Amino acid sequence: MRIKKILLVEDDPNFGTVLKDYLVLNDYIVTLAKDGIEGLIMFKNSQFDLCILDVMMPRKDGFSLASDIRGTDKETPIIFLTAKTLKEDVLKGYQVGADDYLNKPFDSEVLLLKIKAILQRKDSEKSTESEQFEFVVGKLFFNSKLRHLSLGKDGDVIKLSPKESKLLRMLAVYKNDLMPRELALTKIWRDDNYFTSRSMDVYIAKLRKYLKQDTSVEILNIHGEGFRLVDKS
Repeated sequence: MRIKKILLVEDDPNFGTVLKDYLVLNDYIVTLAKDGIEGLIMFKNSQFDLCILDVMMPRKDGFSLASDIRGTDKETPIIFLTAKTLKEDVLKGYQVGADDYLNKPFDSEVLLLKIKAILQRKDSEKSTESEQFEFVVGKLFFNSKLRHLSLGKDGDVIKLSPKESKLLRMLAVYKNDLMPRELALTKIWRDDNYFTSRSMDVYIAKLRKYLKQDTSVEILNIHGEGFRLVDKS
């Protein structure tokens, strides 16, 4: 099995070196950058399986770096490390494309477990799926393998992020029926807690914007239960 490569961006040289050495001891190839600008240069010049970004850094913070990464790469998982515990900061992290979040100080074994879980999930996602991947909802055409959403097969294509595509696929499978919130959280986010629930709400809002192309299609919030993708055509 190929050894996984991790980009670690951390401005504290002592902590960064200790964390890098710990990850190397656990069989990862780790590149350490001292700030967001250096991290972005390294990301552009190499390929990584996962990024670990400190939030508070000089020159370019972790949120800005993640936004730059997501501008060209929707796939590579991102874990944020931060001393900030405000709910708004956690939500901002998910909004810019984080896969997970750890507050400092943290247990290094917990980070290791999160890394393994995320990488295993990414590997399983890359395997060929035999399930349905083409859907027609109203006048909208959705291909979950390509992550393409368009108004008809020949319309302009919106490229969805992996989580947007998974969530829309689940909604399409449950079209006109209730998609339970807990099911989506455990299947897509692998956890059902306050932060992942708020993250899903952000993705639902994004999908609603995309679906506005067809006024006969909408996502309804079924309070306390989940969501319904309604096709009124």
